[in-house]
Amino acid sequence: MPRTDPEFTVRLAETEAELEAAQHLRYQVFVRELGSDGELVDHEAELERDRFDPYFDHLLLLDEARGATIRDQVVGVYRLLTEEGAGRAGQFYSEDEYDLSVLRRSGRRLLELGRSCLHAEYRGGMGMYHLWSALADYVRERGIEVLFGTASFHGTDIAELAEPLSLLHHRHLAPPELRVRTREEAFQTMDLIPEAELNRPTAMRAVPALIKGYLRLGGFVGEGAYVDHAFNTTDVCLVLDTEQMSAAQARIYGGGR
Repeated sequence: MPRTDPEFTVRLAETEAELEAAQHLRYQVFVRELGSDGELVDHEAELERDRFDPYFDHLLLLDEARGATIRDQVVGVYRLLTEEGAGRAGQFYSEDEYDLSVLRRSGRRLLELGRSCLHAEYRGGMGMYHLWSALADYVRERGIEVLFGTASFHGTDIAELAEPLSLLHHRHLAPPELRVRTREEAFQTMDLIPEAELNRPTAMRAVPALIKGYLRLGGFVGEGAYVDHAFNTTDVCLVLDTEQMSAAQARIYGGGR
C-alpha cells in the first residue's frame, strides 16, 4: 500500500550527497528489484550510476517525514538531460540504443528523460504526480519542446512481451517527424502480432505504469524495441511533444500548471 502521510518536496540535486541518495534509490529499484547491473554500479555502497550522471540534472522527490538522512528522504528520482548536457557528454544517453537523427534535425529544443523510479512504498500514490508537476515547471522554464527517453519492460523474453509491444506498435507509433528508430544492429521489431488478433485489454494491462502515464499525456513510441541484457529489460523509446503534454495535463488534472 502507498504511504498516506508523506510531506513531499521536489527539487534538483545540488550536492554530492543528494546525487548519491538518488543513485541509492536507483540501486534499490533497478539492481535489487529488477536485476540490472553495469560497469559503474557500486554494490558495496549500493549506488546505481553511470558515466552520464555528471551531465544530467537529477530531480528528487523527498518525503521529509520519512527520516533524518537524505538517503531516507529521497523516494523518487528523474534524470533530465538538456542538449547542452548532451553536448558535454558527447551524446544523449539513449543514442546507444536509438537513432535520434529525426529529433536532432527537427530544430526543436530537446530534453531526455531517464532513470525514473519511485520507492516501493510510494507507488500508486501522489508521488509521480509531484514529480511530473515539477518536470512540467522545468520544461516550461527552459523552453523545452520535445521530451524523449527510454522506458522499460522487465525481462528480455520477446515472446512473453509480444502482446504489449504489438499494441504499442499498432496504436501508439510516433508520427514520422518524431519517429526515432532502434539502431539497425540491435533492431527488435514490435510488430509481432497482427492488430486484429490482439486482446487489447490484456495487452494494455501488461504495459508498465510509467509507459501508460506517458501515453495518457499524449506520448508515442519509436519504431522497434531494444533488448538490454545488462539491465534485464526490453526498452522502448517514448517521445512526447510538450504542447500535447500541456493539453493532456489540463484534461487530466483540471487545468495543469
